[in-house]
Amino acid sequence: MPEGHTIHRLARDHLRDLRGESLTVTSPQGRAVQAATVLDGARIEAIDGYGKHLLYRWSTGDTLHVHLGLYGRFIRQRTPAEPPRGLKRLRLAGDRWTTDLSGPTACELFDPDAEERLLARLGPDPLRADADPDRFLFNLSRRRIPIGAALLDQSVIAGIGNVYRAEILHVLAIDPARPARELSEAQARAVWDTAARMLADGVRQGRIVTQAKPPGAKRLARGEALHVYRRHACATCGGPVTVGEMASRRLFSCVVCQQG
Repeated sequence: MPEGHTIHRLARDHLRDLRGESLTVTSPQGRAVQAATVLDGARIEAIDGYGKHLLYRWSTGDTLHVHLGLYGRFIRQRTPAEPPRGLKRLRLAGDRWTTDLSGPTACELFDPDAEERLLARLGPDPLRADADPDRFLFNLSRRRIPIGAALLDQSVIAGIGNVYRAEILHVLAIDPARPARELSEAQARAVWDTAARMLADGVRQGRIVTQAKPPGAKRLARGEALHVYRRHACATCGGPVTVGEMASRRLFSCVVCQQG
């Protein structure tokens, strides 16, 4: 499932490609016909990323909510685009670019009440300028669950997925099994600050890179970009990376660097 950096990058890119143009909106698959009918001919005026959710603001006053889930993805083509193939939920065709959406968990029009309910159940998003880190600290202080599980709870912090969970806890030398509420305030703030920095780096680079690039290197290979996620040996100490399960996801950690 895309993590928060991907969502915010999509919001930026779609706004650059489509804002201000009267878009031809269709639902080739037929599962978003109602939304397509309402939005056809309208303009996108703003796009908000919040955690793993996209909120498209239209000139009609409507908001389109998209959650990619595990299988959703966007495909970008030059206009005029090829005829849609496969299960394309929504097509947004502008003067220059056409964007197809397939396989999302959610693609629906939101009224203000629906949006309010969504945002009320999400924790703060470290990539948003209006995010409140104190809300995150408060959320952690109320969780008995392990910090490794709390970071995947979108009501605690929005936008963190499995890769960032492993990398954040590793660089801060925190045992994933430690109860969330037992972190000190300094540690909790360090988690927030590290998440914000890593996510912002992900938006800028278009991928998750948590290791520093060696001098003179242009780009880290995928296997060199992370400390512990999907690695056999820890990039920091060389020790073995253990693979367990927490919050129904595989958890990667270093028993040397992250001793309980």
